[in-house]
Amino acid sequence: MTESFNQLQTIFDDPTKMTVFILLLLWSFIWKGIALWKAGKNGQMVWFVAMFILNTVGILEILYIGFFQKKK
Repeated sequence: MTESFNQLQTIFDDPTKMTVFILLLLWSFIWKGIALWKAGKNGQMVWFVAMFILNTVGILEILYIGFFQKKK
């Protein structure tokens, strides 16, 4: 537990790592929000649950939006 905390602390101590961490979080949240909204709107509950549970830094969400969502 202490080692994990120390690793996390090194991320927050370095401004460059902190900036990358925040940008990665924003990237992931934006794609996840868009993909979850589309999956819910299209009634694709399996995709919704998978994207809600798995954190793939936007990869699964981008694949869903690009290839697997129901087309109108």
